[in-house]
Formats: sequence, structure tokens, C-alpha cells
Amino acid sequence: MRRGNSPYSAAITGGGFLFEETDALLPLLKSPDREALVKDELVNNRILHINAEKSRSKAILEIKRRFDVMPPAFWEDYQAMNEDDRRIALLFVILKTYKILFDFQINVTIKKWNSVSRTIDLQDLAMEMNEIAAKDEFVDSWSESTKTKVASAYLSMLRKCGMMNREGNLVQLKPSNADFYIRIGEPWFLEACFLAPYQISNIKSQIENRK
Repeated sequence: MRRGNSPYSAAITGGGFLFEETDALLPLLKSPDREALVKDELVNNRILHINAEKSRSKAILEIKRRFDVMPPAFWEDYQAMNEDDRRIALLFVILKTYKILFDFQINVTIKKWNSVSRTIDLQDLAMEMNEIAAKDEFVDSWSESTKTKVASAYLSMLRKCGMMNREGNLVQLKPSNADFYIRIGEPWFLEACFLAPYQISNIKSQIENRK
């Protein structure tokens, strides 16, 4: 089935978190010669070092997709961040890019954090996927294999950005630049990092006090 008007996509299965690859490709994407430079990278593999051209092509496609979701000023700020904050910022971009992962984060992961267990697995995500599929024909048309790949990619990302440890336990993210997300009008992301309401209020107060 074609995607049609569905806001959902399974494209995340083509890439993964791609943190190092994003950092490497950013100068090319920011260049006025973007298309030529990216095409050269696809052919010659100078900076990504992904041997299979098909895999390289998929990675480049997903990084471009994410890059284009955010305004140019965001990437200037991103490059000035330390590595931990860049990993958190890349999670933010990914949640903005792929609605299915945003829904997982808001409808499953935050609720799990606020529950007794604070763990998350494929079964939890399968339940949310079924709810989405019941309302969206495109997602309903995905094979079980595709649904599992999307959920697995999401869990892998949580590990790579530090939101989940090896045992599968959720971990609060603490961006040292938390006020950045308030300033760009995206306070929801601090809740998505598991900051408590009082912590978010404190950050907002600090911003007000600095004005």
C-alpha cells in the first residue's frame, strides 16, 4: 500500500541512529555545493566509510531527511554542543523526523518512566504499533517483520543516546543545555528526556531571570 496521507514512515529501518555519520556529513549538507558533494560521497565513500554502496545510500538519505527537518540555525547550535548534548539533540531531531518514533516516546516510553518498572521492550511497542495500525491503513499494511524492525531500531536508538542501559532500564537524560529546547519552542522534549515538571519549571524560571 502507498503511504498516501499517512504521517507515518518505516524509513528509520534504513539508517539507525547514525550519530558519527551525521557529524561527518554535516559540513557537506551545509555547503552551497551540497548536491555535488553528497553525490561524490555516495560514489567515493571518502568520509562515511560505509563499504556497501546500498547501505551508504540509505544512510545518506536518512541523514539528509533529518537535516532538512530542522532550520539551518539548529545545526549551527548542534555543532557547538559537546558530544553528549549532540547525541541528545540527534534524538530530538529523530523524534521530529519520524512520527512513529515520536508516538513511541510520548505514548509508551514516558509512561513507562513514570511507572514502577521503568523498562521497555518490543512487546510494549507492539501494543502501541497495533493501536496506530488500527487508525492508519498504511501502518496496518506493514508486515510483522517491518513493524519489528521499526520497534527494534527505536530501542537501539534509546541505547545509543544513553536513554536506556544494557539491562533495558530507562535512564533520565540530562542535557547540559536544557534551556536550548525552551528557547527554540520545544519544551515537550525535556519531558521526553524524563525531566520532572519541577525541573522544567526551574529551567524556565532561570531563563526568565536572565532576561
